[in-house]
Amino acid sequence: MEKNEVLQVVGGQGKNQQNSENKSVKTEVLHPDAFHVSGPRNVPNINWRDLINSSWKDSNYKRTVMACFIQAVYLLELDNQENRTKDNALAPKWWTPFKYKFVKALIDERDGSIFGAIFEWDLVAAFADFVPVRPTGAPRAVLAFRGTLLKSPTIRRDIEDDLRFVAWESLKGSVRFSCGLKALRSICEKYGSKNVCIAGHSLGAGFALQVGKALAKEGIYVEAHLFNPPSVSLASSLKNISKRAGDMWKKVRSMLPSYAETQTVSKSATSASNQWIPHLYVNNSDYICCYYTDQDGAE
Repeated sequence: MEKNEVLQVVGGQGKNQQNSENKSVKTEVLHPDAFHVSGPRNVPNINWRDLINSSWKDSNYKRTVMACFIQAVYLLELDNQENRTKDNALAPKWWTPFKYKFVKALIDERDGSIFGAIFEWDLVAAFADFVPVRPTGAPRAVLAFRGTLLKSPTIRRDIEDDLRFVAWESLKGSVRFSCGLKALRSICEKYGSKNVCIAGHSLGAGFALQVGKALAKEGIYVEAHLFNPPSVSLASSLKNISKRAGDMWKKVRSMLPSYAETQTVSKSATSASNQWIPHLYVNNSDYICCYYTDQDGAE
């Protein structure tokens, strides 16, 4: 929609309504998180041609869409925090171009924040653009997790889970893990695991990785797209700064009562889920996930 069309005021509307509309337009146009401001460029729109040659067969297209779904989860929470309405919410523009709809938010019962969301293929929206069936490769449902939000309503619980992973290399003690696993299991039962994808960024990638592994232990394999997942314990992180500091942390952690139990579970999960291979997208300069590209990192 052109800016002039957006700003056009329908005759007969009062001054207050004009001010309200102009405020909504200003939010959409100027906000750095608006899809048309910071969203991907040159991404093809889904149309009837996808029935012949699906855009979803392109790995770059799929990666881009998964990243947009994750951004949508961030913005679902930020829209709530900043009291945006349906008229000026930023999140929907991050899933509607791909013919998906938002069906459920995953809520952290500790602080009421949105940390994940389920998106499903929107048959009605697709049919309106002459796409009567889902293109090859397009999942029927996507479960996406956001990462850490350093905002006052969410920072406490987000950091709590960050520290949980740093200390124990596991997120299973978090309510978000149990909620995410329940949601993933539900959509797999509804659509079949081959028609479902999970995605996450940073802390959210950690949750996606671990709920995916949990189902993989049961022989249920779900396609996963993980952006900058946290990859290492505190010991491994310190290794990049000082190997001696890392060795000291291992000695300290070995004396903690939960260490042996966590270590056993980790080995068991790795053995049972070795057929499950997620897609990893790693920033080499990111301190949290650089361990994945460290050739000397594996022990």
